Amino acid sequence: MTFEQLNLSAPLLKAVKEEGYEAPTPIQAQAIPAILQGRDVLAAAQTGTGKTAGFTLPLLQRLSENKSNTKKYKIRALVLTPTRELAAQVAESVKTYGKYLPFSHRVIFGGVGINPQLADLRRGVDIVIATPGRLLDIMRQGGIDLSALEILVLDEADRMLDMGFINDIKALMKPMPKSRQTLLFSATFSKEIKKLAATLLHDPVTIEVARENSTVDRIVQQVHFVPKSGKRALLTHLISSNNWEKVLVFTRTKHGANRLSKQLEEAGIRAAAIHGNKSQGARTKALAQFKSGEIRVLVATDIAARGLDIDQLPHVVNYELPNVPEDYVHRIGRTGRAGASGEAVSLVSEDEMEYLRGIEKLTGEKIPVSPESDAPAATASTGSAKKPAPKESRSDTSPKQGRRRRQKSKEELAAEVGSKILEKLEKMDKPKKKRR
Repeated sequence: MTFEQLNLSAPLLKAVKEEGYEAPTPIQAQAIPAILQGRDVLAAAQTGTGKTAGFTLPLLQRLSENKSNTKKYKIRALVLTPTRELAAQVAESVKTYGKYLPFSHRVIFGGVGINPQLADLRRGVDIVIATPGRLLDIMRQGGIDLSALEILVLDEADRMLDMGFINDIKALMKPMPKSRQTLLFSATFSKEIKKLAATLLHDPVTIEVARENSTVDRIVQQVHFVPKSGKRALLTHLISSNNWEKVLVFTRTKHGANRLSKQLEEAGIRAAAIHGNKSQGARTKALAQFKSGEIRVLVATDIAARGLDIDQLPHVVNYELPNVPEDYVHRIGRTGRAGASGEAVSLVSEDEMEYLRGIEKLTGEKIPVSPESDAPAATASTGSAKKPAPKESRSDTSPKQGRRRRQKSKEELAAEVGSKILEKLEKMDKPKKKRR
């Protein structure tokens, strides 16, 4: 199939051709015709499969076909995203594909001044791409009118639910007309997503182009079993010995991301951290430096797992496994995009074995273990790992006897502390002698 066969308009086809795209991806081939027909859509697809163009192209064409008589300050289309990075990515797609169309757009998110955003909205915008929190702030200030909205898109809806945006979304939808077209795109079809879709969508076309929670076939996955204390050295070794030039590394915490990026810098590897506590300016700068090759490693928390769209990203490293199995799929989905291949490496310590088992159960895949990992540790992912032998005791007693001795000493210590407290209480109860 070609884009011409999807009945897209000449301005859109021209923009698509200039980007070098010839054939639509499966999600685009199924979603675009349904959206052009005016149908509500519930779509699930793996990350990196072209969901953004799948709704951006038909959205632009629908706005072109529908003559609007609304005042300029009323928004015609709204795209809600969970993160600033994803909002910026969608806005870039709107700009790219809509370059030959007369529509204006504005990206709205927190972390930057609200007044310039309010000023742009007052001047008039056709398409708004926003995160729910900041847009709700603007709506409460009377800075946006959604009463004439024609198309609503919820992008990465499952992530928005995970991040607790459901109440913000419901508040934003109150002033919207019921006659709007609603498109819900998600990486997974969870029970929560289906429940949300039942309340938002009217007779939707359901599209699912890949098995739920499966990982992209083009991504080579591998596990390295390593003590927690040895992770940084192993990561440095992998980057240096393999001459990796562009690596996205995930940590669980913001503090951990800052610490690891600093340690990599000290090891001579240019790195930067990106997470929710960073200012928007710092996040934008770090991402731009990473894309340009100025830095080799971008250390991120899960807030960036859905919003980063980096061309030709060959390597993703899970420095720490996520405690939510679904996040693993989203993390490694940053590589292997747009037909390219990629590699996802996970550094797994003993305390993360339960997370690994959860990921393998969710995806239905056994992640291959690096030959460099010890064979006994490798069996831990199946739950059959051998327990480590007890450390040798300094005395001739058995481990159990040693534990009894330690327990007895604790009891003795408690009795001793208790007796001292009792003595103090007795002294307090004795009448004090009068001074002469």
